[in-house]
Amino acid sequence: MSNKKHGKLRLLLDLYFTFFKIGSMTFGGGYAMLPLLNAEVVEKKKWANEEQILDYYAIGQCTPGIIAVNTSTFVGYNHAGILGGIIATLGFISPSIIIILLIASVLDQVSHISEVKHAFAGVRIAVTALIFSTVFKLIKNNVNTILKVIIAIISFLAIVMFDISPIVISVAAAIVGILFLKEDNKNA
Repeated sequence: MSNKKHGKLRLLLDLYFTFFKIGSMTFGGGYAMLPLLNAEVVEKKKWANEEQILDYYAIGQCTPGIIAVNTSTFVGYNHAGILGGIIATLGFISPSIIIILLIASVLDQVSHISEVKHAFAGVRIAVTALIFSTVFKLIKNNVNTILKVIIAIISFLAIVMFDISPIVISVAAAIVGILFLKEDNKNA
Protein backbone atom coordinates (compact mmCIF):
# COMPACT_ATOMS: atom_id res chain seq x y z
CA MET A 1 0.00 0.00 0.00
CA SER A 2 1.41 3.41 -0.93
CA ASN A 3 2.14 6.04 1.71
CA LYS A 4 -0.66 8.24 0.34
CA LYS A 5 -3.26 5.46 0.62
CA HIS A 6 -1.91 4.45 4.02
CA GLY A 7 -2.17 8.08 5.19
CA LYS A 8 -5.75 8.35 3.89
CA LEU A 9 -6.72 5.10 5.63
CA ARG A 10 -5.13 6.32 8.87
CA LEU A 11 -7.02 9.63 8.59
CA LEU A 12 -10.33 7.83 7.99
CA LEU A 13 -9.75 5.53 10.96
CA ASP A 14 -8.83 8.56 13.07
CA LEU A 15 -12.05 10.29 11.99
CA TYR A 16 -14.09 7.19 12.80
CA PHE A 17 -12.60 6.64 16.25
CA THR A 18 -12.59 10.34 17.17
CA PHE A 19 -16.29 10.64 16.36
CA PHE A 20 -16.97 7.25 17.97
CA LYS A 21 -15.47 8.70 21.15
CA ILE A 22 -17.53 11.90 20.86
CA GLY A 23 -20.67 9.90 20.06
CA SER A 24 -20.15 7.60 23.03
CA MET A 25 -19.83 10.55 25.41
CA THR A 26 -22.62 12.76 24.05
CA PHE A 27 -25.56 12.37 26.37
CA GLY A 28 -28.39 14.83 26.04
CA GLY A 29 -28.30 15.65 22.35
CA GLY A 30 -26.40 17.94 20.05
CA TYR A 31 -25.88 20.81 22.49
CA ALA A 32 -24.06 18.55 24.93
CA MET A 33 -21.72 17.57 22.10
CA LEU A 34 -20.18 21.03 21.69
CA PRO A 35 -17.65 20.86 24.57
CA LEU A 36 -16.46 17.42 23.43
CA LEU A 37 -16.38 18.46 19.78
CA ASN A 38 -14.37 21.55 20.65
CA ALA A 39 -11.91 19.58 22.80
CA GLU A 40 -11.35 16.81 20.24
CA VAL A 41 -11.71 18.49 16.85
CA VAL A 42 -10.45 22.01 17.58
CA GLU A 43 -7.97 21.67 20.44
CA LYS A 44 -6.59 18.14 20.07
CA LYS A 45 -6.83 17.24 16.36
CA LYS A 46 -6.80 20.80 14.94
CA TRP A 47 -9.15 19.71 12.15
CA ALA A 48 -11.08 22.96 12.45
CA ASN A 49 -10.93 26.19 14.39
CA GLU A 50 -13.57 27.36 16.84
CA GLU A 51 -15.25 29.63 14.30
CA GLN A 52 -15.54 26.78 11.77
CA ILE A 53 -17.04 24.46 14.40
CA LEU A 54 -19.65 27.09 15.24
CA ASP A 55 -20.40 27.50 11.52
CA TYR A 56 -20.77 23.72 11.07
CA TYR A 57 -22.95 23.60 14.15
CA ALA A 58 -25.15 26.45 12.92
CA ILE A 59 -25.52 24.83 9.50
CA GLY A 60 -26.20 21.49 11.19
CA GLN A 61 -29.01 23.10 13.16
CA CYS A 62 -30.58 24.60 10.03
CA THR A 63 -30.44 21.42 7.93
CA PRO A 64 -32.73 18.42 8.28
CA GLY A 65 -31.57 15.78 10.71
CA ILE A 66 -29.84 15.58 14.04
CA ILE A 67 -27.53 18.52 14.79
CA ALA A 68 -24.73 16.36 16.16
CA VAL A 69 -24.78 13.99 13.20
CA ASN A 70 -24.88 16.85 10.71
CA THR A 71 -21.96 18.54 12.44
CA SER A 72 -19.94 15.32 12.39
CA THR A 73 -20.67 14.96 8.70
CA PHE A 74 -19.53 18.54 7.96
CA VAL A 75 -16.27 18.10 9.90
CA GLY A 76 -15.51 14.77 8.22
CA TYR A 77 -16.35 16.12 4.78
CA ASN A 78 -14.27 19.25 5.27
CA HIS A 79 -11.29 17.22 6.42
CA ALA A 80 -11.43 14.17 4.13
CA GLY A 81 -14.09 14.66 1.45
CA ILE A 82 -17.25 12.64 0.93
CA LEU A 83 -15.78 9.45 2.38
CA GLY A 84 -14.58 11.43 5.41
CA GLY A 85 -18.11 12.75 5.95
CA ILE A 86 -19.53 9.24 5.77
CA ILE A 87 -16.89 7.77 8.09
CA ALA A 88 -17.24 10.58 10.68
CA THR A 89 -21.02 10.12 10.63
CA LEU A 90 -20.72 6.35 11.05
CA GLY A 91 -18.26 6.87 13.88
CA PHE A 92 -20.63 9.24 15.64
CA ILE A 93 -23.76 7.07 15.33
CA SER A 94 -22.11 3.69 16.06
CA PRO A 95 -22.07 4.08 19.88
CA SER A 96 -25.73 5.14 19.88
CA ILE A 97 -26.73 2.10 17.88
CA ILE A 98 -24.77 -0.21 20.17
CA ILE A 99 -26.08 1.44 23.35
CA ILE A 100 -29.69 1.51 22.14
CA LEU A 101 -29.54 -2.18 21.27
CA LEU A 102 -28.11 -3.00 24.71
CA ILE A 103 -30.55 -0.79 26.60
CA ALA A 104 -33.54 -2.03 24.63
CA SER A 105 -32.67 -5.57 25.56
CA VAL A 106 -32.68 -4.85 29.33
CA LEU A 107 -34.61 -1.60 29.98
CA ASP A 108 -37.96 -3.17 30.78
CA GLN A 109 -36.29 -5.41 33.32
CA VAL A 110 -34.44 -2.61 35.19
CA SER A 111 -36.45 0.61 34.70
CA HIS A 112 -38.34 0.16 37.98
CA ILE A 113 -35.14 -0.03 40.07
CA SER A 114 -34.65 3.18 42.06
CA GLU A 115 -30.89 3.28 41.42
CA VAL A 116 -31.54 3.27 37.68
CA LYS A 117 -34.04 6.13 38.05
CA HIS A 118 -31.53 8.08 40.15
CA ALA A 119 -28.73 7.42 37.66
CA PHE A 120 -30.84 8.86 34.84
CA ALA A 121 -31.67 11.89 37.01
CA GLY A 122 -27.95 12.43 37.67
CA VAL A 123 -27.12 12.23 33.97
CA ARG A 124 -29.83 14.81 33.19
CA ILE A 125 -28.30 17.21 35.73
CA ALA A 126 -24.81 16.77 34.27
CA VAL A 127 -26.11 17.33 30.74
CA THR A 128 -27.85 20.51 31.89
CA ALA A 129 -24.54 21.77 33.30
CA LEU A 130 -22.73 20.89 30.03
CA ILE A 131 -25.30 22.78 27.99
CA PHE A 132 -25.13 25.80 30.32
CA SER A 133 -21.32 25.80 30.09
CA THR A 134 -21.48 25.70 26.30
CA VAL A 135 -24.04 28.50 26.12
CA PHE A 136 -21.94 30.64 28.44
CA LYS A 137 -18.82 30.08 26.31
CA LEU A 138 -20.71 30.80 23.07
CA ILE A 139 -22.12 34.04 24.48
CA LYS A 140 -18.74 35.11 25.86
CA ASN A 141 -16.96 34.48 22.54
CA ASN A 142 -19.59 35.74 20.11
CA VAL A 143 -21.94 38.27 21.68
CA ASN A 144 -19.45 41.11 21.98
CA THR A 145 -21.09 44.19 20.42
CA ILE A 146 -24.34 46.02 21.11
CA LEU A 147 -25.87 44.79 17.84
CA LYS A 148 -24.93 41.18 18.63
CA VAL A 149 -26.45 41.53 22.10
CA ILE A 150 -29.67 42.84 20.53
CA ILE A 151 -29.73 39.97 17.99
CA ALA A 152 -29.16 37.44 20.79
CA ILE A 153 -31.89 38.87 23.02
CA ILE A 154 -34.44 39.12 20.21
CA SER A 155 -33.59 35.58 19.05
CA PHE A 156 -33.95 34.23 22.58
CA LEU A 157 -37.26 35.97 23.13
CA ALA A 158 -38.57 34.84 19.73
CA ILE A 159 -37.87 31.22 20.64
CA VAL A 160 -38.98 31.29 24.28
CA MET A 161 -41.96 33.63 24.17
CA PHE A 162 -43.29 33.17 20.64
CA ASP A 163 -42.11 29.62 19.82
CA ILE A 164 -40.69 30.74 16.47
CA SER A 165 -38.78 28.04 14.59
CA PRO A 166 -34.98 28.07 15.05
CA ILE A 167 -34.71 27.89 11.26
CA VAL A 168 -36.64 31.15 10.82
CA ILE A 169 -34.56 32.79 13.55
CA SER A 170 -31.27 31.55 12.04
CA VAL A 171 -32.22 32.82 8.58
CA ALA A 172 -33.34 36.18 9.99
CA ALA A 173 -30.13 36.51 12.03
CA ALA A 174 -28.07 35.64 8.93
CA ILE A 175 -29.82 38.40 6.98
CA VAL A 176 -29.25 40.89 9.79
CA GLY A 177 -25.61 39.78 9.92
CA ILE A 178 -25.18 40.32 6.19
CA LEU A 179 -26.81 43.75 6.32
CA PHE A 180 -25.38 45.16 9.53
CA LEU A 181 -22.48 43.14 10.94
CA LYS A 182 -20.14 43.86 8.03
CA GLU A 183 -19.50 47.20 9.70
CA ASP A 184 -18.42 45.33 12.87
CA ASN A 185 -15.81 43.42 10.87
CA LYS A 186 -14.41 46.63 9.38
CA ASN A 187 -14.11 48.19 12.83
CA ALA A 188 -12.64 45.09 14.47
